[in-house]
Amino acid sequence: MPDVAKPRVLLADDHRMFTEALKAVLADEFELAGVAEDGRAMVKAARELRPDVIVADISMPVLNGLDALAELKELDPNVRIVFLTMHRNVAYARRALELGAAGFVLKHSASDELVMAVRAALEGRTFVTPDLAADLMRAARPGTQRSADPQQLLTSRQREVLQLLAEGKSAKEIAAIVGLSTRTVEDHKYRMMDALGIENSAELIHFAIKRGLIR
Repeated sequence: MPDVAKPRVLLADDHRMFTEALKAVLADEFELAGVAEDGRAMVKAARELRPDVIVADISMPVLNGLDALAELKELDPNVRIVFLTMHRNVAYARRALELGAAGFVLKHSASDELVMAVRAALEGRTFVTPDLAADLMRAARPGTQRSADPQQLLTSRQREVLQLLAEGKSAKEIAAIVGLSTRTVEDHKYRMMDALGIENSAELIHFAIKRGLIR
């Protein structure tokens, strides 16, 4: 009998040693479609390689995983992404699921849970690490007060610009990365400051760090 083709998985994480460990975890059941080391590279690889499932970190350079997911969902609503993150954070998990993530696994549980999460994604199911499942259910109950997320005041493009600013990129460098003019990048920066009630660039970068847009 001919060998049955294994499902293809794209890995997106900027920690090479961790990515190597993930390859070993997935090797028995899945084929490696490729590796991306930042969110923008992940979007490009997903479009070109068409993997069955993407396993991605949330905190990645250039474009974070959540905004990369939102961008990919606009291109292909059926894209399947399992997030693998160190953030034991209900807000992150809830936002990921709202955007259409197929799974949410904590990095310390990867050896036990990642294969199950990828299997679930392939079957059209959603897998959430048991460490957060109960908290997510409580947060979803009717009448539960949800705290406002200031980050949601920004557009996806503004969040992308903000992340690049926090990573130390100049307006000219950002313009080249995202395909905008330098003036438009500066306009995004001042619109973000106005929306968030922030008075200067240093406070804006502090906001990005506090919200986990960069490590």
